[in-house]
Amino acid sequence: PLQFYTCEMVLEEEGIYGDVTWDEWNFYLLPLDDDILSMELPEFFRDYFLEGNHSLFGPFTRIYGIGRCAKMTQELWRDIMEESEVDNVGRKPEMGSVFLMDRDVDYVTALCSQVVYEGLVDDTFRIKCGSVDFGPEITSSDRSIKVLLNAQDKVFSQIRNEHFSSVFGFLSQKARNLQSQYDRRRGMDIKQMKDFVSQELKGLKQEHRLLSLHIGACESIMKKKTKQDFQELLKTEHALLEGFDIRESISFIEEHINRQQVSPIESLRMLCLLSITENGLPPKDYRSLKTQYLQSYGPEHLLTFHNLKSLGILTEQVPGEAVTAVENKVSRLVTDRAAGKLSDAFSSLAKKSHFRSISKKLGLIPRVDGEYDLKAPRDMAYVFSGAYIPLSCKIIEQVLERKSWLGLEEVTRLLGANEFLATGQWAGEESPAWDSQRVVLAVFLGGCTFSEISALRFLGREKGTGALSLGEKTGWLATPIGPDG
Repeated sequence: PLQFYTCEMVLEEEGIYGDVTWDEWNFYLLPLDDDILSMELPEFFRDYFLEGNHSLFGPFTRIYGIGRCAKMTQELWRDIMEESEVDNVGRKPEMGSVFLMDRDVDYVTALCSQVVYEGLVDDTFRIKCGSVDFGPEITSSDRSIKVLLNAQDKVFSQIRNEHFSSVFGFLSQKARNLQSQYDRRRGMDIKQMKDFVSQELKGLKQEHRLLSLHIGACESIMKKKTKQDFQELLKTEHALLEGFDIRESISFIEEHINRQQVSPIESLRMLCLLSITENGLPPKDYRSLKTQYLQSYGPEHLLTFHNLKSLGILTEQVPGEAVTAVENKVSRLVTDRAAGKLSDAFSSLAKKSHFRSISKKLGLIPRVDGEYDLKAPRDMAYVFSGAYIPLSCKIIEQVLERKSWLGLEEVTRLLGANEFLATGQWAGEESPAWDSQRVVLAVFLGGCTFSEISALRFLGREKGTGALSLGEKTGWLATPIGPDG
């Protein structure tokens, strides 16, 4: 394998090739939690979507997908299964459906500020391979602690998917409940005390420790978000999602850039959200905002703007007719194969998000009378304070309800098509009702956010399905587009 060859070269250069032995560990998928698998490929998004490098990652009843990478993955999977010597005839599927989705199908969701607890922990402290490092300011000691964040943490498991506004109330109640359990020791006789110490005390101490850490984490998040004027930031995001007060939003972004009130990444994220929800920026606004950003944060970000433009995330509005005319002229001068590549390049140049039209067709902006109840959410929009239903999750919901793409033709056209449905041996209506048929494997090619994971968990509870998320922690699953992307 290439990895071994690279290792051999390094060992030879260091002059220790004959002094070491090595072996290979093909870990493939790492279980981060009960319903999250990861391939831990932080470079995947950049490699595939920016650089254009193609990578490959029991039988399924149905495989749905949308996006070029998703289509390629399904075709490679099919070819591997056809060439495999493993006989799957008559073998029960281990899960009902698989849904493959390219990250570039929905950039908007990845660019929105996260407000569920797990998402905020990731944004603030960075969750890596299912664990987080809490520093001295959280641990109230002189050292950091690595904490595993999964369903085994009794405190975290109850607040991970909750909107942040509900978390402090829960933790306060939890603290009171713990105190009352400790207070039970009073008046116990010797036998009762012995039973309490041997059966309950250790668990209570562990829960108390975790409770203290999560309270500390919440306080740290609150300090950071208060400093950033987080509520105004969310207000601006919601305005961009709904298409209101665009000039005021641009002024807000300019102020944050020029005053450096937030990190360069945060300012850039807002610029990208503005661009992709508005289907690109007018040339005048694009040049002005780009100049202000580079003057404020440094010219080293010039390449970043180039990369974001290549991805269609931060672009100027270009008349489609002009691009098409140039594309047609060039295509006539080159071979068919080269013309295809140029066509892809031009389509990337003129890439449009069509977010407004898609949002309207799918009802991504909930219309509610009065205030949205975040403690008793009615839909997946709660993960963004009731302002927006994640596009990626809405697509998954709609396709699974229909068991096809029928009725979504206009949406898929606006998304650039490349949708597909592949059926397996057990795809018919007479399929046996195994428990595995209720499990849906959602695969995000290029990474996903904890907000999307929370939304899919909510959807799973509402629909009675087990949603198993697959991807990278910045590669196949479970991460927003961060600095590495």
